[in-house]
Amino acid sequence: MSNNELDPSENLQNRRNIKSFVLRQGHMTAAQQRAIDTQWSKFGVDYRPHKIDLNSTFQRTAPKILEIGFGMGTATATIAQRLPEVDFLAIDVHGPGVGNLLKLIQEENISNIRVMRHDAVEVVNTMLDSDSVHGIHIFFPDPWQKKRHHKRRLIQRPFIEQLLPKLESNGYIHLATDWEEYAEQMLEVLRSFDELNNTADDFAPKPIYRPETKFESRGKRLGHGVWDLVFVKK
Repeated sequence: MSNNELDPSENLQNRRNIKSFVLRQGHMTAAQQRAIDTQWSKFGVDYRPHKIDLNSTFQRTAPKILEIGFGMGTATATIAQRLPEVDFLAIDVHGPGVGNLLKLIQEENISNIRVMRHDAVEVVNTMLDSDSVHGIHIFFPDPWQKKRHHKRRLIQRPFIEQLLPKLESNGYIHLATDWEEYAEQMLEVLRSFDELNNTADDFAPKPIYRPETKFESRGKRLGHGVWDLVFVKK
């Protein structure tokens, strides 16, 4: 069995143990905390163990994009401004990042983002209805570089199995990484689903809505490439 394959006997345990994050401590600035204190009631979404109506959450009917792991939120804010006709549910657990995105929302007067600070896997499984999102963005997830840690990677078949029912027909999954071996794994995982079509022969050109992130810039400085994958649900 290759490093990228999953033992079917482990699937149930994997479903239980998948997490979209690794908790890392970070310094919360006064401005970030102030943004949480003042903007959460407007743009924050608390976790609830039941399904939510995303159109009610955003107070309009529009395509919905789920973004998992937005870091400091800079790219999320830029994409939301480039695509004002689309709504973004952005999920992360990193406090400073949550505060920074709320700060950007306030400063840039962005209305089409809602922020959650929770495990995205749990949100997907308990809060999102079937066919409720038009797109899923996961940019530069932790590559878990050591071979023995590959099992901790987010992009594996059990997690995609959980995501696909939430994605509407003709909706898309857009992944990006600056780690080539992880990119190959992502490609293998997405190709394994008959209900997904690749928009490219292998890796896709970077869509114009995605800005260059700090992770991408760092990867380029280190001599890494950057790989985007865009698959559409049949």
